[in-house]
Amino acid sequence: MSDQHSTLRAHRRAETQRAIQAHAVRLFAERGYDATTVADIAAAAGVSPMTVYRHFPTKEDLVLIDQHGRLVAERVAASPAAQPLVRRIGGALVDSAAALTGGRQGADLTANEQFLLARLRLMISTPALRARHLDNHYALQQAIVGALARDATDPDTVFRIRAAASACLAAMHTALVRWAEDDGRTELPDLIAKALAAAFGDDTHGAGPNA
Repeated sequence: MSDQHSTLRAHRRAETQRAIQAHAVRLFAERGYDATTVADIAAAAGVSPMTVYRHFPTKEDLVLIDQHGRLVAERVAASPAAQPLVRRIGGALVDSAAALTGGRQGADLTANEQFLLARLRLMISTPALRARHLDNHYALQQAIVGALARDATDPDTVFRIRAAASACLAAMHTALVRWAEDDGRTELPDLIAKALAAAFGDDTHGAGPNA
């Protein structure tokens, strides 16, 4: 019974966090990041400012906190160990983007795509968020390295993993910027795959053997 209660609490916490973040991103997009207060967000979400801070310790976290690192790390860890590093990482980036955007039907953006696009525009356009976005980028790199270097003891192997992760994330960042500039007209997983192909000379699921 205690496990069930714990699971229920975690589910409710996640729902509350998603609701608060959705209201925050909407208000930031409508009013501007600097003009929107935590109190405004709490009122829109129907919670207290203390509840907002319990889920998001800083105002920046309302935009930047996401599940991307966990999703990518899970997919990297589940990929075949015999595959080249770039193929493992690139495939995980494409697959996690597909999971986060929700699978589009037709030309209209999904609700998840609209939310992600709004977050990305805020990260690009808001000076207070750009530096913290780099922290998120580094955290994602660390998650990938942690998934791939779990049993690695050779420093050269860890170095190769870090280099591959950095290169793949640079390609993904280029795709994200293009996606924002293009107002999400092209599906994000396709753009990431194209960016990886441009960087490594092959598609995401067929990177060269020496990658």
